[in-house]
Parts: sequence; structure tokens; C-alpha cells
Amino acid sequence: MTRLPATVPHRVIGRQVHVDVPLCLGGAGRETAVAVQFLRECQSQRFRTHWEIAYEDRARGDDPLDTHDAPYVRMLHHLPPPVERVDEPGELRAWRTSYAAFPAGMLYHRRGPDFITVMDRRERPASARFTLDHPDLLATFATVQEPTALGELDAVQREAVDLLAAERLALVADGWAVALPPRLHRWPVPCTGI
Repeated sequence: MTRLPATVPHRVIGRQVHVDVPLCLGGAGRETAVAVQFLRECQSQRFRTHWEIAYEDRARGDDPLDTHDAPYVRMLHHLPPPVERVDEPGELRAWRTSYAAFPAGMLYHRRGPDFITVMDRRERPASARFTLDHPDLLATFATVQEPTALGELDAVQREAVDLLAAERLALVADGWAVALPPRLHRWPVPCTGI
């Protein structure tokens, strides 16, 4: 039985997930946060994920892939990339190449008693390791596992989201926040691969 969010229509066939609708990474904040959460959970459970990016967003000018530096792609290339399309921008090809080279351990978190350890290897050769142990930061990290409107957060939680976003551990888009690191439930074999 899968534990994938029901907010995105999908089918699970063995260890593969097929998303039934294109996912939006450049539209409204809630829609983007829901898509990121879904892909994060697919990565966490190590599903092979087949999904398409919502290209109609590009016509509205909302697609972050149209920007020169494509900031969302650099933040999200630890997640399963969209299926290949003939007319796709180079950022998507780079995402696919990066993901294929290191799919299991670019960004992940593990939970311990009263702390969370995050490993971030999205920017090579540099890597970063974070230990979240402040109670407010832990509580906020748990809250933004689900897409969360910034307006629903109190001042302390908002400060915690700002800290997480500054370290690229949370995506904040159009008034919505969602955590980025997938939870590592079990080590891949061999565990030295991470």
C-alpha cells in the first residue's frame, strides 16, 4: 500500500507511479507546492515516477523554466524529472541528467529523537549537512511537510520557514511553503552509494 498524497491523480503499477495530469511548477503557489510534495513523496518511497510538466503555464509566462537561471529547477533536481519531450528547454535535460547520475541521495532527511539530519548534495562538489534540533524549527519542518499557506503560520513559524528557505530546504512560492528533502526510510544497497 502506498502513502502518496491523494491530491495528485495517479496510478501505481508495481514500483512505478504514473501521474494522470500534468504538474504545474510555475503557476499558483498552492498548485506548485502540491506538485512538489507529491514528487518528494514519490522520491522518498523510491518510486520510478512518470509525469509531465504543465507546458500551458509557459504560455501565461508563469513557468520558472523560462528564466535564465531556472531557480526552481536547481532546487528540485533531486526529485524525479518529467518525462522527456522534444520541445523541452535545456534545463529539463540537465535535470534529467543530474537525477540519473545520483538519484538516491542528492537531498534527503533522516529523523532521530528530537532532531532531524538533512544531507544536501545538490550543488556539487560542495555538500551541506544540517541538524535541525530547535523545537520551533522541528515543528515548522513537520508542518511544511504538507503544502502550507504562509498566512496560516505565526511569526515564529514564519521565521523558521524563512530559515529553511534560505538554506533551500523549503520552497516558498506565491505565499505557500513546502519542505523539499524527502525522508530516507531505508538505505539503498549498497549504503555507500550515498
